[in-house]
Amino acid sequence: MKKLFIIIVLVCGMIMSASAQENKKPKFSPQKFQADLENFIKQEAKLTNHEADAFFPVFREMGHKQRVVYQRMRKLGFDKPKTEEECKNVLMQRDKMDLELKKIQQTYHNKFLEILPASKVFDVIRAEDRFHRRMLKKWSHNNHQPKKN
Repeated sequence: MKKLFIIIVLVCGMIMSASAQENKKPKFSPQKFQADLENFIKQEAKLTNHEADAFFPVFREMGHKQRVVYQRMRKLGFDKPKTEEECKNVLMQRDKMDLELKKIQQTYHNKFLEILPASKVFDVIRAEDRFHRRMLKKWSHNNHQPKKN
């Protein structure tokens, strides 16, 4: 009888453990995301190790500058302003930040061209876009699946 009880408890424990692991979503890791992005770009744009070593520090620098602007945009857009004048002001600020993002892109695309041939810079930009679309699709798919009972 004791053996049967122990077996039942162990089986229930294993089932609960497996169920808990199934329901756990992996936490987002910015470092893993960046590493996956860079590996994808390196493959898609066919960068050599030498090219990648020269390119990715500049690419990361651009990403950092863009994130600063995106954070400012996010703070600006949390609450809808109460008056028409405040709404207009927020829209004007967002437009300025959009232009700032484009200026950052333009500046860094020129820096990329000093490191890589134009055809590879083109491939890098396309690869980055594809990677982000795939990640959004994956994230959207994972967050809209029905929960298992």
